[in-house]
Amino acid sequence: MDEQIISDVEQWLDEVVIGLELCPFAAKPRREGRVRIAVSHARDEEALLNDLQAELERLSDTPAEQLETTLLAIPDMLEDFADYNDFLDAVDLWVEHFGWEGELQVASFHPQYQFADTDSDDPGNLTNRSPWPLLHIIREESLEKIIAHYPDVDAIPERNVKRMKALSAEERNRLFPYLFG
Repeated sequence: MDEQIISDVEQWLDEVVIGLELCPFAAKPRREGRVRIAVSHARDEEALLNDLQAELERLSDTPAEQLETTLLAIPDMLEDFADYNDFLDAVDLWVEHFGWEGELQVASFHPQYQFADTDSDDPGNLTNRSPWPLLHIIREESLEKIIAHYPDVDAIPERNVKRMKALSAEERNRLFPYLFG
């Protein structure tokens, strides 16, 4: 089961995130093998927070030259986006409580991801739709270094929404088989 989950996330990362250049910063660490994909089989929030804590510690304790970022897949809970979104409040409190603020941050991806003030079928939501609920742990220092040298970083979200809206039905089916297949 874990192999399939990891394969799903790798395919999404390679074909959607990197392939469509949604995150212009992801290709290099992926190519260099510095992206960890972990699977949590937690079935309650406390266990998931413990798994998240372990991944936060692993990332913090490992040099960026060895491990740049972690994607924590959550196949056994938080299938409903509203529940997942509510859980993100606990994640933020956890990061703050354990002193990771300013060092690590957690980004969110989910199969039902929906931005505020959008319809559920808005193609722009595809920018954050992953095959499994994910917590993406990011090193803030690395992100700040990359952003400092990237022109017009604020335009990335709008550019990504346009890219998703421009996809044909065939491309959506191929790239998001867990949604349209």
